This record gives sequence, C-alpha cells and structure tokens, in this order.
Amino acid sequence: METNKEYPIIELRDVVKLYKDKAAVDHVSFTINRGEYVALLGPNGAGKTTIVEMIEGVIGPDSGEIIIDGRNWKNDARYLKSILGVSFQDTRFMDKTTVGETLKLFSSLYGTDRGRAEEILELINLTDKRDSYVENLSGGQRQKLAIGIALLNDPKILLLDEPTTGLDPQARREIWVILKNLKNQGRSMILTTHYMEEAEFLCEKILIMHTGRILAQGRLEELLNAHNEGGVIEVMLESDEKALKLFDHMAAITPSCQLAERTIYVKSKTPVAHLKTILAGAEQFDAAIVNLQVRSMTLDDLFILMAGQHLHE
Repeated sequence: METNKEYPIIELRDVVKLYKDKAAVDHVSFTINRGEYVALLGPNGAGKTTIVEMIEGVIGPDSGEIIIDGRNWKNDARYLKSILGVSFQDTRFMDKTTVGETLKLFSSLYGTDRGRAEEILELINLTDKRDSYVENLSGGQRQKLAIGIALLNDPKILLLDEPTTGLDPQARREIWVILKNLKNQGRSMILTTHYMEEAEFLCEKILIMHTGRILAQGRLEELLNAHNEGGVIEVMLESDEKALKLFDHMAAITPSCQLAERTIYVKSKTPVAHLKTILAGAEQFDAAIVNLQVRSMTLDDLFILMAGQHLHE
C-alpha cells in the first residue's frame, strides 16, 4: 500500500447532513492520520453511521467537504472505491454457499488473485470453516467473514460500522484481536461503536459524538486528563423522585453535575466538600442512598457529564 504522508488520510471540514431539516451531522470537522485507528463513540442517533456513509460515498454532505487520501468522491470515485474496505453492522450473505465460496466470489468481483481468499481465511481465523455453509456460522463468525470481505482488496482504510453489536463477549474479543493485528499492516480504521471498552482497546483517537456533534476528541488519556479534575462522585438514590430532588439541590451548587437513571454524577476538585453537601441534601430530602462511590473519571463518566445520558441509552 503506497502512501503519501504529506496530508491526513481522511479529513472532514465543517460537514453538515440534514434529514427533513434536522441535522444528523452538525458542522463536524476532524482529521485522521495514516495508520491511525479512530473510534466514533456515541449512542444510537449520534450521527456515527451517517458520517461513515458519507466517507464511503453512499451519500453526500449537504455542505462542507470530505477529503480522502487527498481526493474527493466527485472527481476520484474509482480510486476511492479501490482504497476503502467496508463492513456493516448486519451483512447479508447467501446462506447456501460455503465460507470459501463466498470469499472467492467477492474476490472475483474485486479482480484480486484467487490466493487472496486463502490469505483472508487465515487472517480472520476461519480456515477450519472453509467448507461450512454460511447459514451454519455463529454471529461472531459471520462478522469475521464480513471483515474478511472488506479486506479482499487490500484497502488503505477500513470503515467498520458497529462490527461487534449483539455479539457475546468472547466473539467480540476475537474480532478485537483480528483488528488489532491488522494495525501492524499500516491500515487506517474508523470504527463506530457504543462500547467504551472497544474504543479503549482498539483506537488511539476517540471522537465522542452526541446528536450530530462532536463533544470532544483526542486520545483517551488526553480526554480524561483534560476533564479529570479531582474525581467523580457517583450517588445512586432509592427512587427517581428523590434523585431529581437531590440533583436540583446539587445543580444549584455546582454546574459539573448530571443525572442519569436515578444516579447523580458530580465532577469535583474537592470531593470531600461535595460529599458533605450530598449527604446533607440526602438527609434533608429523606432520600436513601443505595450506592456511593468516589473515583477517578472513566470514559462513561465523561460522556454522562457532557451529554447527560449513558452511551447505551
């Protein structure tokens, strides 16, 4: 894979995409460097898939610009198709074909050497399933096959849209290992996900998205260090009603306070002082505390404090 290192592999400049006058993507800008793995992290409806579809060339932006390897879809569609590998959350296959036949079929469509299918079987750890019908594969094995097809044309860029959603933890981990190993080949990757641990394990850079906007972006350590001032206090109350009363009380004292699922999160430089306030407020409102923690900030805490909800909501 030849590369030109003078410019980023992907760049979005003030990109907007509207659906019925509502912004699915709202003035988004970011760059991805060559060989970098980047996670678009956010809940359903955050705009992650729309961004990937625009990078894929499936849809175009209403305004703004998308540059891929120094080119754009308007002038260089054929070239861009040759350097992209795409895997969707739910890929449909012909059930009565074997794994080997499926890879050879797609290999012929790409015009790649027949030996490439054998290389991919080893790469995605499905050699022992070469003669198995696709209909007999597990969910994790199907996703491995989808990733294998995305790799047939030896792409510079992998675009993976929630590739492990719905898989059990073991299958998810197996796919993570495959993707981690691919990084050694110099590819760039965009991964959309709402699994924090997936973003943390695979990606150097994380873009936190919510309602079409990027709330924060950077390396995990940078994101946490920029917002981790002292720690986070997490307080779960006995009921939504009592949690709301205590939240209103705390929000009047500190802006670094969010409520999600009858749990209050407070970012605090002075945890001891805020703990006293929380305990006094709980006593004032006769609110029983079910759980109370003081700890360092996590990626989920950061999202809650920025968006007021959990990633899975």
